[in-house]
Amino acid sequence: MNRYEFIAPCHFGMEAVLKREIMDLGYEIVQVDDGRVTFAGDESAFCRANIFLRTAERVLLKVAKFKAETFDELFEGTKAVPWEKYIPVDGKFWVAKATSIKSKLFSPSDIQSIMKKAIVERLKGVYKVNWFEEAGNSYPIRVTFLKDEITIGIDTSGESLHRRGYRKLTSKAPITETLAAALILLSPWNKDRILVDPFCGCGTIPIEAALIGANIAPGMNRSFIAEDWTEMIPKKCWYEAIEEANDVIRHDVEMNIQGYDIDGEIVKAARENAQMAEVDQYIHFQQRAVKDLSNPKKYGFIITNPPYGERLEEKAMMPPLYKEMGQAFKNLDTWTEYVITSFEDAEKYIGRKADKNRKIYNGMLKTYLYQFMGPRPPKRSREE
Repeated sequence: MNRYEFIAPCHFGMEAVLKREIMDLGYEIVQVDDGRVTFAGDESAFCRANIFLRTAERVLLKVAKFKAETFDELFEGTKAVPWEKYIPVDGKFWVAKATSIKSKLFSPSDIQSIMKKAIVERLKGVYKVNWFEEAGNSYPIRVTFLKDEITIGIDTSGESLHRRGYRKLTSKAPITETLAAALILLSPWNKDRILVDPFCGCGTIPIEAALIGANIAPGMNRSFIAEDWTEMIPKKCWYEAIEEANDVIRHDVEMNIQGYDIDGEIVKAARENAQMAEVDQYIHFQQRAVKDLSNPKKYGFIITNPPYGERLEEKAMMPPLYKEMGQAFKNLDTWTEYVITSFEDAEKYIGRKADKNRKIYNGMLKTYLYQFMGPRPPKRSREE
């Protein structure tokens, strides 16, 4: 059994959540950096990491790490990588993405071009050919420069892992599936506690909560680029991972998850997305404004991604909206609320200082996760 290293990128600020997920799968953590976790595993890790990880953006097979301050060093370092271990003679390969932070080499297009030439030179010598047809399976390469050190990985996922396959319809500013899952896993919520999202949009947070509560693996209904890498990963590894995912689903689970939005068409889209994810039986969606939010149950959870007011014409709407949110929270005085937003005056208009807040990058946008903690339920009330 071979040992491989993998790199799993994630949202900045969510590394601890992803680390715990990887450890729960039984894999060894090698390193944790800003926005990514490196771990080790065997052939099964290609499959299980892609199918089971909820908060990773993709899974990269790490193939090299070295220092390069000049393009000559980049060429020679890339050429020295044993690419033949990963890419067959008919493989299609390209540098799909190059990023550079605080490094002397910073032009993505130049990095991509030079690395492609170096890989071709290496494989020409090994396979004794002068031209590559590249008609076979795909091996997209992704590289990151940080302080002149390059890390090279081959993308095993293909489309980003946030694309679960259920979200056919989206709202204006949807939260990604991976970030929604990370917010839920970061919270103390569990399937026995009621969960409400008063700004549910296309339903991502309620759907991800239902998937977590029913223990449905997020990658069960999609494909991955590495499924075709039969030279490296036996097909049975994929079959076994899917079988494992099916075996652990909790079919008899009961959950009380609710999603509200002021836009009736968006609520309709959320219902359709939940049906696509096969979790619609766990979620109640309804058209409702946040000012009308109420619930007779105690010790519930709100996890939500309200409007941020990023567009100039929307900024004036934010103070009254967040005041309404704050009033609704007051009426749910035993509840815990998690609110992710870039609106800087969120606490001011909600009318309460958060017990904790956490900086999270939603793409390039800096947001804060405000955590308003409610009391713990007494043991006899846990069914509430």
